[in-house]
Amino acid sequence: MRREPPQAPADTVRSDDRGDERGDGLAGLLLRAAGLLLLLGCLLAAAFHAPERSLQSLVARWAPPPSDFIELKLGDRQQLLHLRDEGPRGDPLPLLLLHGTSASLHTWEGWAHELSKTRRIITIDLPGFGLTGPSAYADYSDERYLQLIGALLDHLQLPRVVLGGNSLGGELAWEYAVQAPERVAALVLVDAAGLAFTPDTLPLGFRLARMPLLKPLTGMLLPRQLVERSVASVYGDPSKITPALIDRYFELTLREGNRDALVQRFAQLEPGRYASQLPHLRQPTLLIWGAKDRLIPLAYGQQMNRAITGSRLVVFDKLGHVPQEEDPAATLRPVQEFLHSLKP
Repeated sequence: MRREPPQAPADTVRSDDRGDERGDGLAGLLLRAAGLLLLLGCLLAAAFHAPERSLQSLVARWAPPPSDFIELKLGDRQQLLHLRDEGPRGDPLPLLLLHGTSASLHTWEGWAHELSKTRRIITIDLPGFGLTGPSAYADYSDERYLQLIGALLDHLQLPRVVLGGNSLGGELAWEYAVQAPERVAALVLVDAAGLAFTPDTLPLGFRLARMPLLKPLTGMLLPRQLVERSVASVYGDPSKITPALIDRYFELTLREGNRDALVQRFAQLEPGRYASQLPHLRQPTLLIWGAKDRLIPLAYGQQMNRAITGSRLVVFDKLGHVPQEEDPAATLRPVQEFLHSLKP
């Protein structure tokens, strides 16, 4: 007599059913994880959403007199340029001061306030930064910036200037002095770039701008804390940082086109490309450096000082990468002595 196979109890689960359940469980976990990531993304967007700001919305606070805007003829295009031109127009040897990456002409306010009492001082927002906004060519190479310096001197009818700059601005200053020595009477280089350097600390904002995959996010999100941490990393004494200072860096970063310009600038960097030209400089040169500069450490200032014939290096032990902003009064003293020593 044929026996029927034993029947599994009603509550017995077959092995293939357990496989289905494991698959369903994994799918559920993935769905929940995706939901959590989506929720996290929404929370980040809500917390740190920072839409671009129009130029008009920023002018009232950040471009009071003597700020001005000009349309500068640059090649076959017009470049909007935010600048301040202060002090006596009869000065035979004006100063043109250039800021660093992610900064603006405001970084020179302390110097300009004092120097403009007796000297003509011109400060600008380089294309891609401050209120000037994007480059007319979407070009942030050193060559395009050098072209702009020449065009600006032509526009202002200045045959010869003392050229100064901090970080990126310092690099452009000495590169232009090599390119057009007849137009540069002397150099003031403040924690200047131009050598192939290795930072001790790179500001977090710079690190993010170097990651092209994050570009869609950097154009939409900007935590104020990120800006604060980035500024703190370039100060020797972060206790000097005020809410108004963070406001300035934060709001000017939001100016239309600036975040995209920063990404492009980092993509076009060629550190040390022109360093071999430093020994060709013949202008009187004053180097100012913060000993606590963690972006371009003092060792590179000492190297630059050795490379430039007859240059003088003044070091401020307690200051960082932007000493002219961190302590304008102290850093201005050697500059005034240097300017006084120049022949008319």
